[in-house]
Amino acid sequence: MRLVSFELPSIMGPQVRIGALDADGLIVDLQAAHRLSLIDEGLAPEAAARLAHALLPGDMVGLIEGGARSLDAAHEALDWAAENSDRLDEVVVNGARMRAPIPRPPMLRDFMGFETHLRNIYPKLGRDIPPEWFNLPVYYKGNPGSVATHGDEIAIPSYGEVLDIEFELAFVIGRGGSNIPESEAHEHIFGFMIYNDFSERRIQAREMSVGLGPAKGKDFQRGHVLGPTLVTADEVPDIYNLRMTCRVNDEVWCDTSSSTIHWKFEQMIAHVSMDETLRPGEVLGSGTVGNGSGAERGTFLQRGDRVELEVERLGILRNTVV
Repeated sequence: MRLVSFELPSIMGPQVRIGALDADGLIVDLQAAHRLSLIDEGLAPEAAARLAHALLPGDMVGLIEGGARSLDAAHEALDWAAENSDRLDEVVVNGARMRAPIPRPPMLRDFMGFETHLRNIYPKLGRDIPPEWFNLPVYYKGNPGSVATHGDEIAIPSYGEVLDIEFELAFVIGRGGSNIPESEAHEHIFGFMIYNDFSERRIQAREMSVGLGPAKGKDFQRGHVLGPTLVTADEVPDIYNLRMTCRVNDEVWCDTSSSTIHWKFEQMIAHVSMDETLRPGEVLGSGTVGNGSGAERGTFLQRGDRVELEVERLGILRNTVV
């Protein structure tokens, strides 16, 4: 299933709701479709509304917390829409403002999972890869309030001019827990997205020279781009065998594969959850794939550049720099 979040206007201000793409790529409002399916089963409209809201709330984290029961309801809603094509105007969303699939994750962590990226970057810094990188999967924590999505314009922050992309995968925690064994960690993954971890390199370098960060090098408005949809794990048979292609203004910057990852997602989950509780909806990034940044090639972004990150089975994440 390919899940999205979108905004609808209301007298109380914009209302965030969740949807899923049908076979034709149309956005089906899951709560609305499930409510109608329950009414067709004979439930009173008020009862149908209560049940649909409980299982398919407007918040994506709420759906994830609902586990298999909420996913079953989402599938039933999509099935109802497919079987009632003459009533699609009641549940299909047109012209809504799209939000990141998870508009405000409970936590955002980003790892350094690809060795090739480090082998390209560290020589430019006059350093070798730190030996400790081979011993544990390290990460930083980003600002969940700086999330954007497919189609959003990304502004170069006021305090810098050296804007760069970082082409990554993201995975979402479905079932929380602590001290999760690596052998069981895959059971805690709800789904996957493409992640463009935009970076302002000048201040990032200044921050990290002190031994902390990145902070303002990453956490500016719309700096963490997730999408285009949240693809549930059952739709991705092998996350470690996907083609990854980056284009800037149609020029290919990298054409590689997720198979080149060094630290697997299961290892990341086991590491993070040591004496710490992971929660449903948390987003974890893979780190930049090899050649998935401008810094590796000495090329940075300019105003007007169109960035496209494409991952097999996950879609295309497109943004424009302004």
